Amino acid sequence: MAQSNHLIDLVHSRIDEFLETRLPIVTTISSDLTPLVEFSRQFLSGGKRFRALFCYWGWQSVGTGGSTGANGDSDHALTALVPVISAAAALEIFHAAALVHDDIIDNSDTRRGAASAHKLFEGMHGQSGWAGSQVAFGRAAGILLGDLLLGWSDELLDEGLAAAADASAAARARIEFNRMRTEVTVGQYLDIFEERAWFSQPETELFDRALRVIVFKSAKYSVQAPLVIGAALAGAGPDHLDALRAFGLPLGIAFQLRDDLLGVFGDASVTGKPSGDDLREGKRTVLVALARENLTDTARENLDALLGDPLLTEAQIGMLQRAIVDSGAVERIEALIDSNVAEALAALKGSPISGAVTTRLMELAETVTRRAF
Repeated sequence: MAQSNHLIDLVHSRIDEFLETRLPIVTTISSDLTPLVEFSRQFLSGGKRFRALFCYWGWQSVGTGGSTGANGDSDHALTALVPVISAAAALEIFHAAALVHDDIIDNSDTRRGAASAHKLFEGMHGQSGWAGSQVAFGRAAGILLGDLLLGWSDELLDEGLAAAADASAAARARIEFNRMRTEVTVGQYLDIFEERAWFSQPETELFDRALRVIVFKSAKYSVQAPLVIGAALAGAGPDHLDALRAFGLPLGIAFQLRDDLLGVFGDASVTGKPSGDDLREGKRTVLVALARENLTDTARENLDALLGDPLLTEAQIGMLQRAIVDSGAVERIEALIDSNVAEALAALKGSPISGAVTTRLMELAETVTRRAF
């Protein structure tokens, strides 16, 4: 645990250091651009850093880079960690970019208990008394902030790859990062597509289609890709990468299934998002697909009519929550989480991953799938 905590501190420091180098580039153009860096700091200052941790333990699993622990304080130890710390930090900046864009797509007002990026820009517009629409300015500025963060994640990754001792391993890590970037983008498209096209699809396909969204929008980039990027950067061979993929994908699915439950039933004071937010946003999740299977015709029609209404009252949210619970969908999701975690842990048995790293991965599996935030 101490090693992981120190890793998180190093990632925090790397992000701060990187933003310091970008501040003069931006502010030299105009002082009006300062909020872009200030808001970037705000969105990168918190979070659970799961992606950074999976990247680091993927690196450690290989044993080459892994011989130098994150709790080492010598100059040599820290120098050896530069590639993976930069890659882990790049993943966190990419994640921040995805969240900024996701909040715009979902019309989410909050993120981690505070205003989302486009809402911050809206507020800045209103306080300054500028011309035009606050909402239009907020959305446009938020999109550009997300784009800027995407570019910065690439720049930071390249700095880490340039410091890698093995150029071919660095090239492999870049390929995996590029693949992740494509997959999460098309996964996001599939998410908004399913929210609008679900009614034209066969009822028997809704579960599989919702699961496909989970795989590409979240599971791969939250767990599997960070593991593989870290391991590839450390020089992992094909069998080793395949073992991490076999562990990472089902764990990533379980991670997102837990997130889907929290999106409907989570405590706003803990999650930082309004309770039932996914219901207001109309998310066609696996949870919703399973609930629809066992609801009466009347209850199903009611769910379909209300899902996606941004003006849902607390009473309506409560009614939908009860309907989902009564359908047995929550129990089925918990069973799916358990089965996917079991599949992930089974993939570690007989793998080339050391016992010490296996223990860390098992601890992370418990943390990401049993969390309440």
